[in-house]
Parts: sequence; C-alpha cells; structure tokens
Amino acid sequence: MNKWKGKSKGTILGYRIFVWCIKNLGVRAAYFVLYFVSTYYFLFLTKSNRYIFYYFKKRLQYSPWKAKFSVLKSYLVFGRVLIDKTAISAGMRSKFTYEFDGIDNLKQLLEQKKGGVLISAHIGNFEVAEHFFADIDLDCQINLVTTDQEVTVIKEYLESVSAEKSTIKFIYVKEDMSHIFQINEALTKNELICFTGDRYFQGSKFLESELLGKTAKFPAGPFHIASRLSVPVVYVYVMKEKNLHYHLYARVAKEVKKRDSKGLLDSYVQNLETMIQKYPLQWFNYFDFWDDVDSKE
Repeated sequence: MNKWKGKSKGTILGYRIFVWCIKNLGVRAAYFVLYFVSTYYFLFLTKSNRYIFYYFKKRLQYSPWKAKFSVLKSYLVFGRVLIDKTAISAGMRSKFTYEFDGIDNLKQLLEQKKGGVLISAHIGNFEVAEHFFADIDLDCQINLVTTDQEVTVIKEYLESVSAEKSTIKFIYVKEDMSHIFQINEALTKNELICFTGDRYFQGSKFLESELLGKTAKFPAGPFHIASRLSVPVVYVYVMKEKNLHYHLYARVAKEVKKRDSKGLLDSYVQNLETMIQKYPLQWFNYFDFWDDVDSKE
C-alpha cells in the first residue's frame, strides 16, 4: 500500500533551476519551464498518476478523458504554487496580489488573547499565508505543527535564497509527546497553532470521515488537540487564482462539544470538501488517500 511517508518529491538541482529562472527571467518564464516538467511527471510517475486519476474520475466523477487531462493540469498547478512560494520568499512579493475573505475571523480570534488553532490542508498554498498577515498588520506568530521530514538540504537552500527569514516556527510531532508542551507554551503567548488536517502517515493514530462520497483516514492528532483546547478554531486556506493572484479564506469552525474530536473532524471535512469542489486542481495528495487503488490491484 502506498501511503504518505512524510517526504515530498524534489531535488536540489530542480529547485536551483527554477530559482535561476525566477530571478533572471521572471515568474512567467519559470511557469513556461513547468510545461516540460509536468509532461515528464505525467508520462513517467505512474503511481502518483494512478492515485490522482482515481481522485478525478471516481471521487469527482469526471469522464476518463477529463480525468486524464486533469492529472496533467494538476502537476502544472502544483508547480506554479511552488514557484510562487519561492518567488514570494525571494523578495518578489509585490508582483502578487492578495484578496482577503473572512479575515475578520482571524482578527477577532487574536483580540480574545487566548491564542488560536488554524486548521488547513494540502490544498492551495498555505505557506504564503504569513505574507497575507503582514499586509493586514496582524502582529502574530504562527507555529506550524508538522510531521514533515523534507530533505534538509532543500530547506536550507530555499532559506539561503530568501530575501527575508520566514516568521513561521515549526513544532515537530514527536513520539515522546513533547510537542504538546510546545503547543501549550505558544498558546499562552497568544500565538497561533496551525495544523494540516488531511494527511496522516502510516502507523499513526487516525480518525475516519467521509470525503467526496467515500470514507478516508485523517490524522487524529490535530482534532484531538484542537477539541480539547479552550481556544477558537479557524479553517484557513490560501488559494491560487488566475495570474499572480491569491485568495485567503478564513472560516470559524462549527462549534462542537469539548473533546468531540470526531465532530470537529466532520466539520473540517465538510468545509474542506467545499474548497475541493471549488478548486479541484489544487488538492495535492498524490497517494492512495482512500485506500481504494492499491487494494484493487
């Protein structure tokens, strides 16, 4: 069974090529290079092709031809999102425009001075969210709770080409549960804790809920923690629109009983599904998310 292992594809050479294109030729020139990269992925990454094709055909009910074409377009959009993130970090933020939808929800959250929990997903480009916050003068610290194990050399390289150091802090999930103390410490400082709720790695605890008509597994941690804390919960997504435009959505989570992690998960999934339906090409989970592809081989 092919499940997410905590690492994403990509090499230091690939990132160097795109950074060179962005800095010397511009963002749109880097977009052009993507047509070749996306075609390569479409032709040769048979496993991820199969999983994302299933998503389009079975879960979104696309015709076979539309689903096939959507696989290619998905790689293209994913590449553009990565280029945008790199360009913004490298000091080209002014070339992009930003739109705010529900930002008052975040302002009210911070005014309560209790900290807060943001739950996002592997959809759109949440990693540029801090640039939205800078635009609206939200003086806040974001702590991203993650199990991500990206190759360190790539992270170090991207930081080296960035015009300004990211203000986002990372809290890594650990087996000894020490991350819980880091979360509580951040909340006492009126900081924001951010989780991605749509990706669990094999062997970890999970909850189940129905997404796009079929039951899937979700990481239990974000929903266990958020449902036990007496702080507001907001769903936040940063979605790519046409050209160099981004749209931030912030929605207050449906109120559930304390410790009702399943209720919070169901609320999250319902919200996430509306975003997937609106931006189907921007949901970037290239593995057997519903455990339904490999099981039929």
